[in-house]
Amino acid sequence: MKKGIVYLIGAGPGDPGLITLKGIECIRKADVVVYDYLANPDLLEYVKEGAELIYVGKKSGCSVCSQSQINSIVIQKANEGKVIARLKGGDPFIFGRGGEEAEELAAGGLCFEIVPGVTSAISVPAYAGIPLTHRGITSTVAFITGHEDPKKDDSDIDWEKISTGAGTLVFLMGVKNLPKIVKNLVVNGRDSKTPVALIRWGTLGKQETLIGNLETIVELAKKKNFSPPAVFVVGDVVNLRGKLNWFETKPLFGRKIVVARARSQASEFCNLLRGYGAVPIEFPTIDVQPPDSFDALDNAIDSLEGYDWLVLTSVNGVKSFFKRLKVKGRDIRDLKGIKICAIGPRTAQEIEMMGIKIDFLPREYIAEAIAEGLNDRGVKGKKFLLPRAKEAREVLPDEIRKSGGVVDVVPAYENVKPAKDKEALERLFMEGAIDLVTFTSSSTVRNFAEVFDKKKLSGFVEGVTVASIGPITAKTASQYGIETHIMPEKYTIPDLTEAIVDYFFHLS
Repeated sequence: MKKGIVYLIGAGPGDPGLITLKGIECIRKADVVVYDYLANPDLLEYVKEGAELIYVGKKSGCSVCSQSQINSIVIQKANEGKVIARLKGGDPFIFGRGGEEAEELAAGGLCFEIVPGVTSAISVPAYAGIPLTHRGITSTVAFITGHEDPKKDDSDIDWEKISTGAGTLVFLMGVKNLPKIVKNLVVNGRDSKTPVALIRWGTLGKQETLIGNLETIVELAKKKNFSPPAVFVVGDVVNLRGKLNWFETKPLFGRKIVVARARSQASEFCNLLRGYGAVPIEFPTIDVQPPDSFDALDNAIDSLEGYDWLVLTSVNGVKSFFKRLKVKGRDIRDLKGIKICAIGPRTAQEIEMMGIKIDFLPREYIAEAIAEGLNDRGVKGKKFLLPRAKEAREVLPDEIRKSGGVVDVVPAYENVKPAKDKEALERLFMEGAIDLVTFTSSSTVRNFAEVFDKKKLSGFVEGVTVASIGPITAKTASQYGIETHIMPEKYTIPDLTEAIVDYFFHLS
């Protein structure tokens, strides 16, 4: 039997951009991914098709699996010859019980590797603008668990030495025991006026930082109802936050933005929004699937030599067309002599990545502008192939035909409404927690509007800012009674992001 291997991977502190390249590589090749509560679910986008996902989350007061059950699951899958990605928040060897899991694997004679991660002990204070060491302030730092094994009779922490033995102290998982930690530090010699910081959900757009000192922090945390997960920093370096608070001052920090887009395309947009500090909420209103039949597309591919133009209007269209081209045993050499037209720079980029030159990219990324540009290049008597979504606007093919061209519109993919639980999003709308809803196509508007009851939809969007990628999308939104407040001059995701940033900057 093929021998299995287990990768104990540090998933980082929360921001999905802080996982290591090796961590991503291991996730991509895994047959089974066993992941924790603090491992960002966005990392599951790297999982290969067909891989098994097993959630074993543990958080304060709630546990899906005990540690022994987790060990059993991992060992069982490894004994089946599987490649396992054991995805753990932070770093597996910094209070992540990675050592215990590795011991179990070693005892079972199983192969394993440790993939270190960015621990929250250093990254979360950094995102709060707190350097753990600083010349002139302190050259020493200590990491301490705030949650020891409850089965132990005595604490392993030597409070007398640790309280004054390091300039900066960082406690992980310490919110529940905060009064005890503070008391032990003060009793053992730490000045009660020492600056401290509590940072929850560090490195994410919902990060919250509470500043005080050892004398005041327990009461402040109580008033704020401060709950885990949080990092507790003790030391004079906390005073530097006033100058170095770079993350929580970002233009979209903390704003909850609904991204109504196909899941396969949402990552780019979400990453751009996160870069400005936002909290993107993916609500995929579109699922891209193959059409009912490939017959029309296959017939067109069989007759490629008869076309003068190939018109591609979306990234999905590009991917679907070239995937089918390969299935049919053909490749880009069969496009020789055919001119290529693309709507939008992102579509053009996808085509150019295959080494194909674009012959026409319109100044405006809408069907009307393409029709006008093609007319300037001569349409009469020419034959056009337009592989696209099963249901789409007829403006472009109608304009080509009016100008004397022949166009074959063939379905390359289909946009369908995904089966998605909408209750969590409804709750956020009802709580008034949503700052912005974004639409990147008319399909996303229609599907979003049809997910909700008509009366509910009206109540949800009232008072909520809406961003549409272009005038066609905005027009569709208006048909559902949704007013667009933000629209970029160029109809691309990066330009839409910049328009959103500009809007909220001026709003503040």
